[in-house]
Amino acid sequence: MDGGLGTPGRRIRLTTIPLVSQPGGLNTRPVIKRPSAGSIGLALVPFVGMCFSVPLWDRVTPRVLGLPFNLFWIVAWLALTPALMGIVYRIEKKR
Repeated sequence: MDGGLGTPGRRIRLTTIPLVSQPGGLNTRPVIKRPSAGSIGLALVPFVGMCFSVPLWDRVTPRVLGLPFNLFWIVAWLALTPALMGIVYRIEKKR
């Protein structure tokens, strides 16, 4: 009886994967870099666009894609934020 671990007579080889793979061993601390100014600026764009631009989009009259303008503005930022964060990620990954 094989115990349900594959075909009978075939051995399963287990390998271990180190949880921390840093140069210098397990007791070293990871290096944390400060984000670049461009990354911080791009990350602040959605925050400023949503919070400090209320007087610009606080109206209902123009409709965009069938939505009132204020709802369209919020939905647009919900779509733009991940795109900007993806750009920030790529900038920081290169560093």
